[in-house]
This record gives sequence, C-alpha cells and structure tokens, in this order.
Amino acid sequence: MSFPHTLSSASGSAQVDFVRGDMAALAAHMQHCARSRGAMSGLRSAFQTGRGVVAGRLVTVAFVAFSVTMTVLAIA
Repeated sequence: MSFPHTLSSASGSAQVDFVRGDMAALAAHMQHCARSRGAMSGLRSAFQTGRGVVAGRLVTVAFVAFSVTMTVLAIA
C-alpha cells in the first residue's frame, strides 16, 4: 500500500507530492493501454496464453502429438 510522501524544502514552503505524480503516470498508462486494445484483443490474448502453456511444456506436447499421430497411423 502506498502512502503519500512529500519532500519539504528547508523553508518548508515547497512540497513535492510523489504519489500524485505516480497516480497521474499510472492513469496515462492505463488510458494508453485501453486505446491500444482492438477488436481482436481477446483472441490475441488467448493465443498468447496458449503459446505460453505450450512453450513451457514443449517436449511433452511434442511427445503427445507424436504418440497420437503414431496411434492414428497404426489404426488406419
């Protein structure tokens, strides 16, 4: 959780609010992300998720695909 942090000068008259600046930067980033989403963003996200799952288990997926192919060819 973030707490407001201020930096006071020696005279105490000038203060810098770090949290407000962070929130403004976050809001700008979120708006940029929202604008960049297109009509196919859900499909693109699903493909990226699938790619991550397959890439993490590449050898297993290749073995299963090979086994299924050999089984189908043996039956035919």
